Amino acid sequence: MKPIYKIFTTYILFIIFILLCGGAFGQVTVRYFNAEWNKANSVDWCHTDKKGLSDCTVKYIDIGKDAELQKKYEVVVVPTIIIFKDGEEIKRFQADVSFKMVATRKEVQDKINEQLIEDF
Repeated sequence: MKPIYKIFTTYILFIIFILLCGGAFGQVTVRYFNAEWNKANSVDWCHTDKKGLSDCTVKYIDIGKDAELQKKYEVVVVPTIIIFKDGEEIKRFQADVSFKMVATRKEVQDKINEQLIEDF
C-alpha cells in the first residue's frame, strides 16, 4: 500500500506544480475588429496559423454584428487590432482614413513578443 501512496502524492504535487506554473505567465490575446462592409481591407494575417500571429489567442469581432463590443472597446475605425495582456489593453493598431491597416504583421507580432518576454 505504501508505494501507491507515494505515487498518488507525487501525482498530486505534479498537478499542483503545473497549475501554479500556468498562472505565472501572462495571457496575451488579440481582438481584431472589422466589418463585413470593409471586407476589402481585411487583415489576412490577423489570425493564428503559420502565416499569422503566434503565441497569442486571436478573436475576430464584426462590429456590424456586435455593436456592444465596438462601444465597450471604443472602436472608431476598422480594422482595429487591440492587444491585451491579462485582460488589460497594452497596444492598439488602427486603420488610416482609407480604412486600411497601417501596421504590419511584424509590428504586431513584435509587440506580442515584447509582452511575453516581460514575463521572464
